Amino acid sequence: MRYAAVLGEALVDLLETPTDTGPVYRCAIGGAPLNVAVGVSRLGGNAHFIGTLSEDTWGDRIAAFLTDNGVGTRHVRRVPAASTLALTTFAGPEPQFRFYGTPASYAQLAPADLDLPHLSGAAVLYTGSISLLAQPVLDSARRAWARPGPLRVLDPNIRPGLLPDHTAVTELRDLIEHFAATADLVKLSAADTAVLYGGATVAQAAARLRAAGAAAVIVTLGPDGAWLDTGNETRVIAAPQVTAIDATGAGDSVMAALISRLLDTGLPDSTTTWHDHIHFALHVAALVCERPGGADAMPTREELRQRWGTAALAA
Repeated sequence: MRYAAVLGEALVDLLETPTDTGPVYRCAIGGAPLNVAVGVSRLGGNAHFIGTLSEDTWGDRIAAFLTDNGVGTRHVRRVPAASTLALTTFAGPEPQFRFYGTPASYAQLAPADLDLPHLSGAAVLYTGSISLLAQPVLDSARRAWARPGPLRVLDPNIRPGLLPDHTAVTELRDLIEHFAATADLVKLSAADTAVLYGGATVAQAAARLRAAGAAAVIVTLGPDGAWLDTGNETRVIAAPQVTAIDATGAGDSVMAALISRLLDTGLPDSTTTWHDHIHFALHVAALVCERPGGADAMPTREELRQRWGTAALAA
C-alpha cells in the first residue's frame, strides 16, 4: 500500500479559550506534521509519523493518539526531554504561537535514527515547520529529503516568534529555497510569504520558489482560497465561505488533503488536476475552521460528505 512518510514535530498545544471569567487554556495534541499525518489517515490514506516524543505522560498520550488515528508509529523514538508546549492565543480566528521546553522534545531525531529503505519506499515524503529550525532534526530532514523515490512536499509553516531578527529570517529563507530546489510541491500561507519575502506579492513569492526549483507552489489565502503556480499557469482557486471559529490546523489540513490525493493519483500532470485537488483541500480546511482547532479537527471523508455533499469529494 502506498504511504506517506511525515517527518517533523509533535507537541502539546495550549489553546486559548474564552470563558465568562477570562481565558483558559485547553490542552490539545498538535504540531503541524502530526496534524498532517492524522489528517492523511482520517481521509483514508496511509501515513507514518517520523519524529521524537517525550517519555512523559504527554508523550504517551501523543503516541496513543497517533495509533488510535491509524498513523504508523514504528519510526517514533522516545526521548527523556519534557514534552514541548505551544501556547496558542488568538486575535480573531488566526492563532499566534509561543513555544516552551528546552531541549525541545520534538527536535531529538538524529540522522542515524532514520530508516532509509522505509523513506525510499514512501510514495510521498513531507517535512517542514518548526522542526527545520533545530538540530539534529534539521540534518535528519536533509538526509531524508536527499533519498530518491518519494514525491517531496514541503510546508514552511513559519512561526515568527521563533525568528528573532532579520538574519534569522534570511537564513530560513535560504533554507526553504534549498529544500524547494528539489520539491515536487511547496505549500505555504500568505502570512509565510510575508515573512520570507517582505513586500513581495503572493504571486512574486510563489514565482521565486518556482524559480528555486519547486515543481508546483500553492499559497493559501485564508477565506480567499489559494494561489496556484505550476510554471505553465497561475490561478486563484476559490474557497467555500464559512464562519471560522478557529483556524488552527487549517493549513495542515490543506496539506493532508493534497497528500491524500497524491497517494491516490500521483503527481498531477495538468493544472486542471491541481485545481481539482486544491478545490478538495479547501473544502477540508473550511470544515476544520468551523471546529475547535488542532489535530482533533481533522475530518474524515464521511464528515466531508455530510458537510459538503459528494461534489467536494469528487473534485
